[in-house]
Amino acid sequence: MQIYLDHSATTPARPEAIAAMQDALTQQWGNPSSLHEWGQRSATVIERARIGVAGLLSAPPESIVFTSGGTEANNLAIMGVARRYTAPQHIIISSVEHSAVAGPVAWLEQWGWQVTRLKTDTGGRVNPCHLQEALRPNTVLVSVIYGQSEVGAVQPVQVLGDIARAHGVLFHTDAVQVAGRLPVDVRSLPVDLLSLSGHKMYGPQGAGALYVRPGVELVPLLGGGGQEFKLRSGTQAVPAIAGFGVAAELAAREMPVETPRLMRLRDRLFDRLAGTPGLIPTGDRLHRLPHHVSFSVIPPGGDESVTGKTLVRQMNLAGIAISAGAACSSGQVTPSPILQAMGYSETAAKGGIRLTLGRDTTEADVDWTAMVLKQVLGRLMPEAASSSRFANACRGILYFA
Repeated sequence: MQIYLDHSATTPARPEAIAAMQDALTQQWGNPSSLHEWGQRSATVIERARIGVAGLLSAPPESIVFTSGGTEANNLAIMGVARRYTAPQHIIISSVEHSAVAGPVAWLEQWGWQVTRLKTDTGGRVNPCHLQEALRPNTVLVSVIYGQSEVGAVQPVQVLGDIARAHGVLFHTDAVQVAGRLPVDVRSLPVDLLSLSGHKMYGPQGAGALYVRPGVELVPLLGGGGQEFKLRSGTQAVPAIAGFGVAAELAAREMPVETPRLMRLRDRLFDRLAGTPGLIPTGDRLHRLPHHVSFSVIPPGGDESVTGKTLVRQMNLAGIAISAGAACSSGQVTPSPILQAMGYSETAAKGGIRLTLGRDTTEADVDWTAMVLKQVLGRLMPEAASSSRFANACRGILYFA
């Protein structure tokens, strides 16, 4: 039995998206910038997909700029605003941003930009009052992640965007984890820039988009032919964009039923694991992504040999895919910066795990996963007192009586 619970990392492309990609590869393969029939057929595929992605956000199609994914969309938003200025200005982000936002902002900081990183509460949410206090006369951009990928917290984007707009400051949100899972309507949501990614909503990897509110000016990252309204030069990846468009259309259509179903499964998994020794829920339970369950593993006595990475490996041996928040480099597990930013200890920040549900997840999957995870923890915790015995325990499957 195999169970995939890592849908925040990527989702399997749905058959309808694959069919659209195959058609583009075999029938609509012209260069969309070409004026002849072959090129214009490909251009039509792109514009149809643009309408599909725009519909997911209730946005005008001309506000959608296709990119290679969420990372490029975030970079275009951050650097596209920053490059408008000849002198460094001030930017505000949260302390729990994805690296695709935190990274380019760190570059700006090295180049003399002033950066404020808003702290969060223990649930991972920003207090809007802190944004109000952080604004300066030279603040040119606020970027706060909509749904945090590691701990599932959903930010008060409506309020944060209102504050930024009231001060004439551009507001960007990384909505990669939210789009297709929660309703997003940019007609009422006060955002100027919004990033999303196709492979988080059952489309292909390699396609994303940045919503750019009409009237907002960006300086492109790439010089070239001026595709995508002169904001993203380069021949578009027509097959990937076609699959993305279909996936977005279907996500918008199915969301009223699928989102409540995921929320029920999410809460069921939390309930099944409630009270498990050494397992502490992370992230806000009320304001939370509908498909997202997360914990920190804190072994009794503070033994650091059991980490989130340990559980990922052991669950994988049992045929269940989950993920961990801590990074592993040269054999050394480093704490999750997200959990540390939320106030967790170094030990707890090494123990973060994430279980994210999807279209094919069932109640039976949730119940089986909870049982296996409890068994894994029950076997690992006693062994943590002795590094040699623990190492022996990690060498095989230990779960099923």
